[in-house]
This record gives sequence, structure tokens and C-alpha cells, in this order.
Amino acid sequence: MSAPVLDAGGSVGAAWPRDDRHRLLVGGMPLARVVDSAGGTPCYLYDRARMTERVASLRAQLDPQVHVHYAVKANPMPALVAHMARLVDGLDVASAGELRLALDAGTSPANISFAGPGKRASELRQAHAAGVVINVESLREVALLAQLSEEAGHAARVALRVNLPFELKASGMKMSGGPRQFGLDAEQVPQALRTLHAAGLAFEGFHLFAGSQNLKADAIIEAQAKSYACALAWMADAPATARTINLGGGFGIPYTGADQPLAIGAVTDHLNTLARRLRDDMPHAHLAIELGRYLVGEAGLYVTRVLDRKISRGQVFLVVDGGMHHHLAASGNFGQVLRKNYPVAVDGWQAETEVASVVGPLCTPLDLLADRAVLGRAGEGDLVVVFQSGAYGRSASPGGFLGHPAVVEALV
Repeated sequence: MSAPVLDAGGSVGAAWPRDDRHRLLVGGMPLARVVDSAGGTPCYLYDRARMTERVASLRAQLDPQVHVHYAVKANPMPALVAHMARLVDGLDVASAGELRLALDAGTSPANISFAGPGKRASELRQAHAAGVVINVESLREVALLAQLSEEAGHAARVALRVNLPFELKASGMKMSGGPRQFGLDAEQVPQALRTLHAAGLAFEGFHLFAGSQNLKADAIIEAQAKSYACALAWMADAPATARTINLGGGFGIPYTGADQPLAIGAVTDHLNTLARRLRDDMPHAHLAIELGRYLVGEAGLYVTRVLDRKISRGQVFLVVDGGMHHHLAASGNFGQVLRKNYPVAVDGWQAETEVASVVGPLCTPLDLLADRAVLGRAGEGDLVVVFQSGAYGRSASPGGFLGHPAVVEALV
């Protein structure tokens, strides 16, 4: 049996303010009070001040020629999307449902882009009618949009999403290089651009997304440099001047004590260098980065309450009222190859610590939020907090599994 891991918030938890009783403060209020005002546990709490600060910090480091977009898939809570829409330059969506959210948030269609490898004809019609940029991912989409443009009497706005000829090194989830369902292969780009032109579509630029959840600045910089070079070369076959070169995202956040935060300064310095090059190479274009997890992930908490304290053959189990049906990622079942605990803590001051596993109420051993973590000694009624829970939480979890109550969400 391996040694237990200290997960009592760690450096991540230390970043959240606490009162003199060591209770977490959210929006300046004790956690328990915020939980009650939200409607009880289990719940997700999102701190709007943290999101605002993250976007402001990023903007302060970036050339104005680099636009910051929010990827709605990271967290589509309507109030959160509306808040982010006021902070960023644009929203990126991946379904008709997310498109509706973006429009309802008041974002101009000119600043919305729609990606995804399997867009239905009805989704393409809706996106074209709304006037958003459609990141085409196949020649099928080009043909459908050509037909829709002819019927409507105005050209669809399109960018070409490309399966790049390389991978994003050290990426938690690779989305380019090799055979992929995303975009057209790089070798097809010249012909695809000629096809766009023949179809009479309004060319806007390129969408180049290499991967996600990366904490290695050098890897992100290398991918951005290669992506920019590819876009510049492809412009020789482009039917019009590009308006946007979307370099994707990939900016990661730390989830364990072993994770080193991304050296964001190195990445923004490189983006600023590319922006200066762009002024000479494509004077009427701008760069865009689409970020989700990096903007909202660290601003969210998942809070659940201990229902039962059980000891089985010497091991402590804290059975809580939430679990993998609300937070699949924290259970290790959303993309983790080797399961690692998210940073977890018991709220408030505890004089003793112990090794305990935090488990949910579901009838499966997969319902595990913390495996043998060193935590404050908790009992029935105590609150357990899972940090780094602002992205890929509720909407990325099997909420209907086993019929337990839905999780509450609140923007604080």
C-alpha cells in the first residue's frame, strides 16, 4: 500500500482566505453561510472576483492585438457565462445550446465562434443565421454552408479548423497530430481553402487548437510558434485576408502538490512577440487565445457534507452527500490515466488530522473524491471542500446516475 497523500488544501487551499476559526471565506463570507444561502449541499460555488482578477491579470500582460476568448464548454453555468462575457473579447462555443447561452449573455455574434467535429445541419443553419464565425471541420460542413449561404443570400462566416501536423507536448489532452476527429488535416488545407473560395464563403482565418491542460510554458510556446508559421504559409492559398488567427488554449492549472503552476509570463511574452510579427505579416488580423479552465478552474469550489463516518478494517471513510455524479473529474474518471486526488480540505479548525477517504453515496467503488488523504478529523455534518472545481465539473458529470438530487450552483 502506498503512503497517504497530504491533500488538506495544500498550496492551492492556502490561496483562499480564511477567518480566525480557519473557515474558508467565499466572497468575504464564511463558507457555511454561503452554502446555506445557495441552498445547501452538495453545491458548486464560483467566486466572481477571482475570475475577474484572472482575466484582468492576463489582459495586463498581453498586447491588445491578442484577444482573449472564454471557452464556454469549461463551465456553461448561465450566470457565469454572462459574467465572463463582460470581461473577455469573445466566446467560443461547441454546440447550439452553448451558442444560445453566448447570445443570451449579450455577446455580439461578431465575437462568437462555433467549433466541433459533428455539427448538425440544423446547428449550422442556426449559427449562419446568427452571424457567428463557424470553425469548419470537414468538407461536408463547407458544402452545407454553401447551400445555406445561397438560400439566405449572404455568405457564412467561416474559419478553417486544422488538425495540425504536430502534437502539443506534455498536454493533458492532445487534440492535433496524427489521425484526429478535429478539423481538416494540414495536408488538405490548400485544397480546402480553394474549396471555401469556390463555395463563396466569407473566410475569417484559422482555428488551431493543439491540446489542453498544459503546465509547460516551453511546450505551449513551441506549439504557438509552429501554429503561427503554418497559418502564415497557408495564407498563400487563402481566398481573403485573415481577420483572426486563433491559436487555441492549452493553459493548465495545478491539481496536485506536485504540479508547478504555468509560467504564464513566458507564454504572454511570446504571444506579444507574435503579435508584433503579425502587424507586419497580416496588418488587418489579430491573434486569439481561447481559454476555459485557466480562467475559471481555480475560482470554483465543490462543497459537500459528511453524512456518515465509517471505519472499515482500520480505514476511515467519510461518506458525503456529493460524489462522482456531480464531480466526475475529482473522482479520477475524466481523463486521468493515473488517479490523483484533487486538493481537498475539511472546513474549519480541527485539532487533529487523520488519513481518510472521502466517498460519495453511490453504489460503486468509483465514487471516490479523495483516496486516503491527510485531512482534519471530520464527523457528521462537517463540510468537505474540493478545490480547483470551477471547470469541467457539473456539466461534465453523469448527474442522472442513480437518481440522486441535482447539485446546486451559485456565482458568489
